[in-house]
Amino acid sequence: MNTSMKRLLLLLCVCWTSAWAQQRPLEIHDRLAGTAAQAKLVALTLDACSGQFDDDLLAFLIRNRIAATIFATKKWLVHNPSGVAVIKAHLDLFDVEDHGENHIPAVIGAGRKVYGIRGESDVLHLRREVAEGGRAITEMIGVPPHWYRGATAEYDSQAVTEIEKMGYGIAGFSVNADAGAKLRKPAIEERLKHVKPGDVILAHMNKPASDTAEGLSAGLIQLLKMGFVFVRLDQVDLIQVP
Repeated sequence: MNTSMKRLLLLLCVCWTSAWAQQRPLEIHDRLAGTAAQAKLVALTLDACSGQFDDDLLAFLIRNRIAATIFATKKWLVHNPSGVAVIKAHLDLFDVEDHGENHIPAVIGAGRKVYGIRGESDVLHLRREVAEGGRAITEMIGVPPHWYRGATAEYDSQAVTEIEKMGYGIAGFSVNADAGAKLRKPAIEERLKHVKPGDVILAHMNKPASDTAEGLSAGLIQLLKMGFVFVRLDQVDLIQVP
């Protein structure tokens, strides 16, 4: 292979690698904007993807008057009427926001996946995922959502642009408390020990067989004892951080 051909192949490789890197989905990290640090404010957000209703977790939050923002899919709402009833009975504590129609990641392009979950084939399918998720919340909860969190909480730039065009803010997080409801209780407690004022905590409420309820219950009680105040995302603004 001559020198010119080697340079051409190298250039093509660099260009392909650069284009691929630009398309890689990114996890969005957010914290509470404003004076959250001074007021020791934190936000607990709970994803209800598909699956079941973690009634132990919500019962704990209600009993201890801990506010939370629930990101629910249409799929979860339809299959968990008892959970919907509990949420609607406590809208003073719970804000329900859009997690999509069918829990499809906000990445666009044929064959693209995040954590093995297939993304959207095109922009029209992304818009449907967002719009139908929001419509289900408005109809079943009675309050229209303003925040969106996609499945896996990762996005490509085109998806971010389209979601924001639809009028939604994209809700990231700064503390991943349960790693998709896969962590055991001690690990969840350990992660919550590092919560700081202004943090946005991510956990799940759709896997009652996991350790999430038990781990969160222990960790959140300690945060309450330390003087932290829990707020919903409909009460605050978010600022993106690295």
